[in-house]
This record gives sequence, C-alpha cells and structure tokens, in this order.
Amino acid sequence: MKVVGFVGSPREGGNTEILVGEMLKGASDNGAETKLFNLNSLKITPCQACERCKVNGGECATKDDMQTLYKEIRESDAFVLGAPIYMWQMSAQAKLFTDRLYAFFMTGFEEKYGKKEIALAFTQGNPDANAFNDYLNSVKDMYGLFGNVRDPLVAGGTHEPGEIRGNEDVLKRAREIGKDLVS
Repeated sequence: MKVVGFVGSPREGGNTEILVGEMLKGASDNGAETKLFNLNSLKITPCQACERCKVNGGECATKDDMQTLYKEIRESDAFVLGAPIYMWQMSAQAKLFTDRLYAFFMTGFEEKYGKKEIALAFTQGNPDANAFNDYLNSVKDMYGLFGNVRDPLVAGGTHEPGEIRGNEDVLKRAREIGKDLVS
C-alpha cells in the first residue's frame, strides 16, 4: 500500500505541510509506504490545453516535474492533497496541480490504475471551518473523477506557520483519515 501526499502551500514546513504530514503519519502507522511532495518547489507548467493527453492514453505532452507526480499517482493506492485557502479558493500551487490532472480525465485512468483513495486537507485563516464549504464540496466532487474522496478536512484559524500544532483535535482527525485511506 502506497500513499502519496502533495502540499500546495508556498510555506515550507507550514500548517498545510504539517496537516498533510499527519495524514501520511496515520497511513504509515497503518503499514503504508508514504511519500511527500511540496508542489511549490517543483517546476509545474500550466496545462496548455493541447488535448494530446486525450489521444495519448493520458500521457501529458508537457515535460516537467508533473511527469514524476503522474508516475507517483499511478503507482499509489491513495493520495492526499493539502492546500491553504487563499481568496476563497485553493492556492495557485494546488490549482496548477489539479488542472494538470486533466491528463487522466476520460483516458481510461481507472481501468488502467484503479480508483484511488483520496483525502483533501485545507488550512485557512478564517476561524469558521465551514466558511468555504460550497467551494470545498465542489473540489471534492471534481476529485471524485479519480477515486473515492473523503470529506475535506479543514483547519480554520491557522494564520501563523506552525499554529496548527496547537489544534490536537484537527491533527488527530488527520491521522484518522490517513489510517482510513489504507483500511
């Protein structure tokens, strides 16, 4: 069992990375091999809408670091995407990654690689964890194209880097979701 985590935050070691790390810890504690990628440190070009992936069996024509991430997703049983909420939406890094998953859409991905177990984790400065539910449920529905998606985990009121460490309830839920990904 392999679980891959993707952190869509520009803050290395920040709240989002901590939250995704806790999910991966839950998976690892349940016997999974885990791997973490920080999207901000990778060279990922925006989708060029060339549609070559649709005639190429899901192989994207753009050669960048996303090629490594495609391979990791194909070889995984589950994956986690974590992102901070900026301006009522996921960060640009997470959106760029999400847009590039278009290469897997309607190309026989599930038949070739199976349905993935997916968890979504979001951090936000707004203390109301339900403030962006409509948007987050839309993201959940979209990720449902690639597998079985858990309800998004939201850590509200996380302004300062590392502040999430004081929210043991959210960290515990993150570990439980990680364990659930591999059960």
